[in-house]
Amino acid sequence: MRIVNDSWKITLGELDLKMGVTILEQSAERVVATMPVEGNRQSFGLLHGGASVAFAEALGSWAAVIHAGPGRSAVGLDINATHHLAAREGIVTGVATAIRLGRTIASHEIVISDDQGRRLCTARITNLIVDAPGRP
Repeated sequence: MRIVNDSWKITLGELDLKMGVTILEQSAERVVATMPVEGNRQSFGLLHGGASVAFAEALGSWAAVIHAGPGRSAVGLDINATHHLAAREGIVTGVATAIRLGRTIASHEIVISDDQGRRLCTARITNLIVDAPGRP
């Protein structure tokens, strides 16, 4: 992530690019993105649970950094996830919605759904808002 015109703008990292993540919407209150199942499957042909959690963590962390604002950042304190259904193909959509946006803590719920709108995974992440480290 980087600062652009005094506001945070999502920049995909290496893992996000490898997973095929596409950002659709971004704000502190709500981040929406998609990810293909293909390329993110485990050995049994299902969307890998770790891919879902990494996707959820990215969405919640981006929203927290946007909330933090210029000169501040966010670091993860906790993430948990419940996998409800499996996906074998298609595109999944992740929606991070703010639960609490405080001065030092930001919490988001992330719901990952399949092409038919069925909930595949529910995650919750809590981030600590900190002063941003020096950037190169």
